[in-house]
Amino acid sequence: MKIAVYPGSFDPVTNGHIDVLERALELFDRVIITVARNAAKHTLFSEDQRVALLRESVAKYDGNVEVDAFDGLIVEYARAHGAVALLRGLRAVSDFEYEFQMALMNRKLAVDVETVFLMPSERYTYLNSSIIRELARLRTDVSEFVPAHVARALAEKFA
Repeated sequence: MKIAVYPGSFDPVTNGHIDVLERALELFDRVIITVARNAAKHTLFSEDQRVALLRESVAKYDGNVEVDAFDGLIVEYARAHGAVALLRGLRAVSDFEYEFQMALMNRKLAVDVETVFLMPSERYTYLNSSIIRELARLRTDVSEFVPAHVARALAEKFA
């Protein structure tokens, strides 16, 4: 069984994240989505809320997707869960430099865990969680960019 780990902050999960997940499920038997714990990073949603929003977002994938949270080195997490790959979404050239550096460092730390870059559909290339949070803060309808339950959670946050 080929397992991939899809790490990120997912604050909040977007349709672009889901699109990358769906592409990954065509390549891997199982994907573990991991919410990063980072005390230095201020998030809109708590870790528990992000995990819950993700779980609801991926419920339809029937056991092929697991949602978890992690702290520490992602390559150690991947190894501990038998993963052969880390998934990273690339939207634009601006993402590439940072992701490339991280992939090289992860390869140095764990040569047995590959990084796989997947691009979302072009209709999601401009989406990121920061933009979604800002639109929601300004009370803009974000329902075409995120799952319906995430749009509701964002509306409640900024009500």
